[in-house]
Amino acid sequence: QDSKLPSSVRSTLLELFGQIEREFENLYIENLELRREIDSLNERLAGEGQAIDGAELSKGQLKTKASHSTSQLSQKLKTTYKASTSKIVSSFKTTTSRAICQLVKEYIGHRDGIWDVSVARTQPIVLGTASADHTALLWSIETGKCLVKYAGHVGSVNSIKFHPSEQLALTASGDQTAHIWRYVVQLPTPQPVADTSQQISGEDEIECSDKDEPDLDGDVSSDCPTVRVPLTSLKSHQGVVIAADWLVGGKQVVTASWDRTANLYDVETSELVHSLTGHDQELTHCCTHPTQRLVVTSSRDTTFRLWDFRDPSIHSVNVFQGHTDTVTSAVFTVGDNVVSGSDDRTVKVWDLKNMRSPIATIRTDSAINRINVCVGQKIIALPHDNRQVRLFDMSGVRLARLPRSSRQGHRRMVCCSAWSEDHPICNLFTCGFDRQAIGWNINIPALLQEK
Repeated sequence: QDSKLPSSVRSTLLELFGQIEREFENLYIENLELRREIDSLNERLAGEGQAIDGAELSKGQLKTKASHSTSQLSQKLKTTYKASTSKIVSSFKTTTSRAICQLVKEYIGHRDGIWDVSVARTQPIVLGTASADHTALLWSIETGKCLVKYAGHVGSVNSIKFHPSEQLALTASGDQTAHIWRYVVQLPTPQPVADTSQQISGEDEIECSDKDEPDLDGDVSSDCPTVRVPLTSLKSHQGVVIAADWLVGGKQVVTASWDRTANLYDVETSELVHSLTGHDQELTHCCTHPTQRLVVTSSRDTTFRLWDFRDPSIHSVNVFQGHTDTVTSAVFTVGDNVVSGSDDRTVKVWDLKNMRSPIATIRTDSAINRINVCVGQKIIALPHDNRQVRLFDMSGVRLARLPRSSRQGHRRMVCCSAWSEDHPICNLFTCGFDRQAIGWNINIPALLQEK
């Protein structure tokens, strides 16, 4: 009677509180009924020397005997159980990941974000990085020293790939060209590698500002030899060239552009052999098969396309439609599989013989950038927008997450990953917007045993 609230507001509040009271009454009655059902079931099972309580409902042991309400309670208990133990499970996974995945070396020298990372396929084995600072750098994997700087582009260098048998590099750029250039390197004497696995205390992920990023006041690339003129410049595109790759044998290359086309070039003559059209929006990536004349291109139009050049007289194309957002990359594996990653936060594994639906789907919590597959062990490395890098097998089972804290790992979006299966020290490399590349040692036998 003493309330100063308007009568209309009071009546609304009273109605709402009445609804709340009725809901609690219904829950109370339902709980009583469930308790009676449990007691009744206990009585039936008492003669068999068995008994259950409400907690065991979460294990689904009454699935065929309890009512629909009981199964609802079972689901609630199961959800609560999972939520209450998720932190414990996560801590166990973290410990396992640290033992299996160790940071070995950081490659610091670029003055802007690194878009791509690649490993040479012939001796000497070097690491290549492509950056928005208009350069590509080659690194000693063991020492982290910059060996060669390529400064022939006038735009962001978006990708780098090594020739299958010669000391040639292929770079794609925002200046609408792709360059082929020769490098000569002399590897320095390796120094003992410090064990960084013991430097972490806790898994707390601290947001890092720009001042926490690597100190780049001293340009480490200024001391290494600089290549400024390419052997070949490929200039047929009308937009940013976002990626490029060598076809098997190294006599042809393919480029992917924001002009919605992919171009196939002859390396010796620099002539355009084919212009591959059909995508409705900008291309994001291209990849070639390691042993066959096959090319896959990815696009913002949510599709990726398979181009077949095995028959010289004709080339066929197949369209894969399975994502709901930009396909950021699609890569080949050994055999007849393609793995695609997307901004829709999924990775899909496809069989080239059956394009209608993927054979496996991996769902994640963040957009996925340029993925890479460890061909020998068929392990997929997923670099994410949220700074994480996760490892999955081809059936979609999560194997590990690379350690990341305030002291190690990437501080910004991870753009790309690359496996180097034969290197004894680092067999996985990642790069990102924090202007550094990282070399990791993944204990693959232990990883697969843990699986």
